[in-house]
Amino acid sequence: MENQKVRKDEELNIVSVKKYLLQNDLINSIESDLFVEQYTHGFSNLTYLLKIENKEYVLRKPPIGAIKRGHDMGREFKVQSALANTFMKVPKMYAYSKNEPPFYLMEKVEGIILNFNEAKKRKLLVKDYQTIANSWIDTLVELHNVDYKAIGLTDLGRPDGYVERQVLNWEKQYIKVKTDTYPESEIVIQWMRENQPKDYDHCLIHNDYKYDNIVFKDDSWQEVSAVLDWEMATLGDPLMDLGTSLGYWTISSDHEFVKQGIPSPTIFEGNPKRSEIAKIYAEKSGRNLDNLIFYYVFGLFKIAVIAQQIYYRYQKGWTTDPRFANLNKAAELCCKLGVKAIKTNKID
Repeated sequence: MENQKVRKDEELNIVSVKKYLLQNDLINSIESDLFVEQYTHGFSNLTYLLKIENKEYVLRKPPIGAIKRGHDMGREFKVQSALANTFMKVPKMYAYSKNEPPFYLMEKVEGIILNFNEAKKRKLLVKDYQTIANSWIDTLVELHNVDYKAIGLTDLGRPDGYVERQVLNWEKQYIKVKTDTYPESEIVIQWMRENQPKDYDHCLIHNDYKYDNIVFKDDSWQEVSAVLDWEMATLGDPLMDLGTSLGYWTISSDHEFVKQGIPSPTIFEGNPKRSEIAKIYAEKSGRNLDNLIFYYVFGLFKIAVIAQQIYYRYQKGWTTDPRFANLNKAAELCCKLGVKAIKTNKID
């Protein structure tokens, strides 16, 4: 019996998947029953749990109509494979297929993914959130200290000129998928062109580091078992990584529309404010945060573009996921928050 619990039009080819599992010695028989369940909390790449022969595997593939630039399965597979014996907070990689569409197979990591709904259900204590935040920041600092040359990732990116290229590239991507006109987006784009730092450090960065992309080992919250979703990992300014994380870090004093548009467990009592997160990161990493406003505004703009890209696919009919219907409003919201940060010179 074959079963698929997935969204409409996002089904897997069961026969092809079983053939691939067999070719890579991950199952014993092509006749074995395969059950497929889709993880539905993500907004980007499609992720599936495969259950077969009392084993569990996770399959990742790009969404329909996605640009390869932001959904590079080979990149995810390469980075996590390289990190396996150094950073070690990555799932075990099993196999990568270059077929169209490309996909890879990895282990299912046991633990807790603390998204908004999970946090709400658990009714965590104030002290829990303080432990969670520190474990989360420790892991980010640990990642930024990885010797990427020693693990063979020198060709992952071009650190020189990274910030300038990022500002330009995200601006281009925004224009490519633009469906509405937001005056705030033009203000943010122009400000980033004129206020980007010229001197900065570089290291291996994740580029989408937030609570629902990490797996905690257990509810002591003291250990991170794995960091997930490495599709945008590269070599670049670590503070760009932090800026994106701060963009996702909604807090209780944010406008209600902000909290609904970027739902995160960071809104609950006990979580540090964005400025406090930045301060803790600076203390643990030893890095200078004089240009913090730029990094936060850039993070917000990047989130805006990601939301707009998904909305563009929805508008084109390439995805029917109803969660995507108002992501153009989320894009506008992020740009408005960016303008607010520029005008107030504050990130809270």
